[in-house]
Amino acid sequence: MALLADINDLLKKRKVESDRIEFKKGWNPTAIYRSICAFANDIEDIGGGYILVGVEAIDGVPVRPVTGLSLTEIDSIQRKMIDYNNMFEPYYMPRPSVEEVDGKHILAIWVPSGVNRPYAIPSDVNAKLKKPTYYVRNGSSTVEAKGEVLDELRGLASHIPFDDRPNPDIKLDDLSSSLMRDFFVSIGSKLKDQDLSGNNMLDALEQMNMLDGPTERRYIKNIAAMMFCDHPEKFFPKTQVEIVFFPEGRERNPNNMFEAPVIQGSVPRMINDTLQYLRTMVIRQRIFKPKDDEHSIKSFNYPQCLLSPRLPRVCAHRNHRRA
Repeated sequence: MALLADINDLLKKRKVESDRIEFKKGWNPTAIYRSICAFANDIEDIGGGYILVGVEAIDGVPVRPVTGLSLTEIDSIQRKMIDYNNMFEPYYMPRPSVEEVDGKHILAIWVPSGVNRPYAIPSDVNAKLKKPTYYVRNGSSTVEAKGEVLDELRGLASHIPFDDRPNPDIKLDDLSSSLMRDFFVSIGSKLKDQDLSGNNMLDALEQMNMLDGPTERRYIKNIAAMMFCDHPEKFFPKTQVEIVFFPEGRERNPNNMFEAPVIQGSVPRMINDTLQYLRTMVIRQRIFKPKDDEHSIKSFNYPQCLLSPRLPRVCAHRNHRRA
């Protein structure tokens, strides 16, 4: 399975927060499956995480060139993972991918947050006596869930975010392959070169964890229509951005106002169009020239840092619950 994120972005911790990435020099199934369990439980709703096996790290910084793994070893690991996946309660399957870095091969394991949380895994997957244990992430560490944390984790069982819910009304024809390709290009994914016609689009949605349901009847999740539908308001009424501008301030003169044209489209498009409108129509620069200083003082009526063109995390790595 192709890795959604670009492997070089993961190694350099670009576009993905560092506490969502773990580096492992070698294959240690007990430690690795504890981390897989923690990422799948995703108690902080950060979008799961990635484990890169074959990459040594010192103080959280990957060592280059990478250590790497032999293809024989990777093949053996992937076969063993089938048995370890069956130890999850309930069943969970991470997404492994073989990647080439520095002329060597590593195993990148993508662990999206699970729909059927909470998950438990034996504290030692190789022990004869297997005790199911819940794990969560605490910053960049994996810890056992206990006390109030365990209660909070169990509470996730009844909470499935709206965008993660399957929607039987969404059909494949409702989605735009061009929007999907634009998304892949924006995050540097290898899927940008993939054929997205017909069932190939379903394969891409599967790799992005945007499908749900049994194998004989897969349903498209709401997030797919939010991201890749030209008219998401078809499924989510009033999916639009409305901007009202008060030139003199709302409190000073609430009657002096104007409404911008309604902005519609996919969520990434609405965000980009909204930011572009604010940059063009709202942002104003004021230049003040002090009497005894040759330098000018420039100020803006709106924080420029909040209008960065960078896509929010919903568009980068499915961290849609915190976007």
